[in-house]
Amino acid sequence: MARRATAVSLACLLAAGLTPPLHPPALPALPALSAAGAAAAASGAARVDRVAGCARAAVPHARASRTSGRASLPASRGFERPLESRASGRPSESRASGRPSESRASGRLPGFRASGRAGAAVPRGPGPRSPRPEDVGKVTAELGRRLAGITPPSQVTVPTRVHLLTRGERKVSDQAVQTQIDTLNTAYGGGFGGVDTGVRFKLDGISVKENAAWFTDPVGHEDAMKQALHQGGAGTLNLYVAQLSELMLGFASYPYWHASAPELDGVVIDWRSLPGGAMTNYNRGFTGVHEIGHWLGLFHTFENGCELPGDGIDDTPAEGKPTEACPPDKDTCTLAGADPMHNFMDYAHDRCMSEFTQGQADRMHEMWAAYRQTPAA
Repeated sequence: MARRATAVSLACLLAAGLTPPLHPPALPALPALSAAGAAAAASGAARVDRVAGCARAAVPHARASRTSGRASLPASRGFERPLESRASGRPSESRASGRPSESRASGRLPGFRASGRAGAAVPRGPGPRSPRPEDVGKVTAELGRRLAGITPPSQVTVPTRVHLLTRGERKVSDQAVQTQIDTLNTAYGGGFGGVDTGVRFKLDGISVKENAAWFTDPVGHEDAMKQALHQGGAGTLNLYVAQLSELMLGFASYPYWHASAPELDGVVIDWRSLPGGAMTNYNRGFTGVHEIGHWLGLFHTFENGCELPGDGIDDTPAEGKPTEACPPDKDTCTLAGADPMHNFMDYAHDRCMSEFTQGQADRMHEMWAAYRQTPAA
């Protein structure tokens, strides 16, 4: 999950250094924070700095084979986005090093069938859940079986319920929430670059819940928070907005986890990462874009490093390690194609993210048909 941090979607390591700034299409100019939020945000947000400036990479090439390459990611992975490595010792999705590894005693994929029984409940470790490298191949195989005789939809509209956690005064306004939804629709519509994925988001409601513990530690209180607030079925996105650790931007669940833990389905992001927020280099709303990509079934572009099956998408070039900050160029594998450092499913600074590929768009629709599509959806 996490960005930028897991499907949980989840965290990313901070990078230092500066390069020339990149100027992507402008985001809506609406304020992301309430007056109280703007005043409070400055504290603790600066540590999320990544670095600046990047030139456009070449259009992704189809991945031929991954029998060779330089680096491969460590087995233990972090959640979403560079800021996601927790000082508390709790695993998190750390962008530079990978995601937090999810403790799985059985090694069984939640939601998959074993010995004729539905997958057991997801084993819970001290941090957010995170997929294992081998999940890509297993999910791809399961996806093929589930899609037999099924035509994925060409368009998907995702009903979205936003849950704002607070500790006293509310920091995120309804307008800020709508700006995040608008950013999602622009990103998934190809408005910043890349393809129109055919996925759109419809705001179905905003709830505000005052709970200091949930606001300051949504990881540690994930079960209680989600069981109390979660609404809808597999096709409804529950987006929780709270305050994560200074090294974590967000985390998310994957579609293939839903059957074994439906009440834990959803995405959690830091309120300072919303468009206009105080989290330097991560305040264009792209943490939400990244984490929701996991919720729709996408793995990180650097999944499995330079080795097959990578992230399971043919038109995202092999990538040996996550992108840190916003370098002018990057190519970490000996295979064809530069690293997809502008892809929303990498770990670059927001200013360097701009696109999904057609293969990723197709995969989102396939995952929707296989795991999230219901009569109501």
